[in-house]
Amino acid sequence: MTADLTSADRLTDFLTTYPQTMAFSEEDPGTVFDRFHTPDAVYVSDGLRLDRTRVVEHARPARKNVLSCEVDVHRVVLAGHEAAAHYTLVARMRKGRVVTTHVAMFARIADDGRIAHVDQVTRTETER
Repeated sequence: MTADLTSADRLTDFLTTYPQTMAFSEEDPGTVFDRFHTPDAVYVSDGLRLDRTRVVEHARPARKNVLSCEVDVHRVVLAGHEAAAHYTLVARMRKGRVVTTHVAMFARIADDGRIAHVDQVTRTETER
């Protein structure tokens, strides 16, 4: 089953639940990724290109190091197959750090409702 992210409510739900599922689910990270993204989906985050393999590889250490994460979605705008979102992700790490990441995301949604491409810029703050 794949997700349909073509409404603001569904995209907001994705932004709040996807990090939780990737970090804490028993489900394989690749399966989670595939539910929400096209096979050739790419994230370009702060100029760094992440394809499916790199996103899934990033999820594995997160599952070991993150105690909790919360997402506060400030704004979502959709226009056809284009989406923009501004949100904050707060991750509490096992060693006590709190990492707050502010994200401005621009996405292209495929015809099947899954994410095909993301360009995002982030600003990260770390509390010790």
